[in-house]
Amino acid sequence: MCGLVQKYNIPGPRYTSYPTVPYWDIESFSGKKWNSSLLKAFQESQEEGISIYIHLPFCENMCTFCGCHKRITKRHEVEKPYIKAVLREWELYVDLMESKPMIKELHLGGGTPTFFSPENLKILIEGIVRLSKKTDEIEFSFEGHPNNTQKEHLQALYEVGFRRVSFGVQDYNLTVQRAINRIQPFENVKNVTEWAREIGYTSVGHDIIYGLPFQKYSDVEETIFKTNAIKPDRIAFYSYAHVPWLKGNGQRGYSDSDLPSSVEKKAQYEMGKKMLTEFGYKDVGMDHFSLPTDSLYQALENGTLHRNFMGYTPSKTKLMVGLGASSISDSWYGFAQNVKNVEEYQNLVSQGVIPIFRGHILNEEDEILRKHILNIMCQFKTTWNAAEKEVIDFENILAHLSELEADGLVEINDKNIKVTDKGRPFVRNISMAFDLKMHRKKPNTRIFSMTV
Repeated sequence: MCGLVQKYNIPGPRYTSYPTVPYWDIESFSGKKWNSSLLKAFQESQEEGISIYIHLPFCENMCTFCGCHKRITKRHEVEKPYIKAVLREWELYVDLMESKPMIKELHLGGGTPTFFSPENLKILIEGIVRLSKKTDEIEFSFEGHPNNTQKEHLQALYEVGFRRVSFGVQDYNLTVQRAINRIQPFENVKNVTEWAREIGYTSVGHDIIYGLPFQKYSDVEETIFKTNAIKPDRIAFYSYAHVPWLKGNGQRGYSDSDLPSSVEKKAQYEMGKKMLTEFGYKDVGMDHFSLPTDSLYQALENGTLHRNFMGYTPSKTKLMVGLGASSISDSWYGFAQNVKNVEEYQNLVSQGVIPIFRGHILNEEDEILRKHILNIMCQFKTTWNAAEKEVIDFENILAHLSELEADGLVEINDKNIKVTDKGRPFVRNISMAFDLKMHRKKPNTRIFSMTV
């Protein structure tokens, strides 16, 4: 396995979209085309419902492992103007749709959503819901910081419909926590987990990262032991993405030599996966584990597991509207990203402008390749037909899969491909075989994190 790790540990996308953002055709994109694609998806989603992602970018401190868009500040007077802007943006989308949308899924991400006061979070959600309808199986979820999530946050969001929360744990070792500027005792995580369950949340998740600076095999082992002691319903077990070239990223505070080697990272992952399996968790998708009672595993079993810019979700919606600075929307036929600067975002929506600054409209080839990559990422298999072969260069794809097949990572026949158990840790590499845009134009500089 060590040889495979060294062979396949190359920069590659995580495929929360296809095409990936660096390969969007921004030159031919326009707001008019985006609006048209959104309306088409909305009309086709009347019964299915839509998803909403709201980006709340503010954090009081910089966590140096994080590559997300954020604004570091301790000034909480930024909360109300930002919420006002998000609600105005939502009004612009509802006006475009010309009827009340049916919400199936809503997620608060960041940044730190619990930077906002419980009262302001309720104002935000009540404002979104006021212009909407809800499906029967609606799921509201948010990301909570264990150090600043109060019982009042959990109660307030529960009262407006939230039943799932995920807490960022990362690692419990103090040396690692100091390196990533995220010092939080186990007791903080235990408290917020227990509060959530007392209030009535039906799914509590923990995020754990391996491959962090100064992190040892024993650190990951201890973190998972402690995590199992409070038994979250689902666990995201991520590989640390070292992307210090991103503007505003704090990852320049340590060097590559401070990170575990690719072989050490792989050992951390294999050990963690083995422990989680022994503790009763089921392997879901690329880097997620859940108890059999959780909706994420049930979605894998019934074939509805989906992946988008929010990561893995239990069900698919054709339309996902991203609200807030830097958010990305997905109409299934196109992608659109909002401006990243908070002040620019607020100014545009105050003028009645949907604040997108770049995007991509999918062509027929994109749509087919997206389907196959999603199948690989969510179901570990995909099937193609003769009609698709008329559009797609499958010879190119099969050529890129040949070495993966020789190494026992995939099984291929005339119409389908299946990822083997041995190949699951390399699912990003396998998906890359279908990335024809990247095959045609290899990046000149490193733009993705390493796959292992």
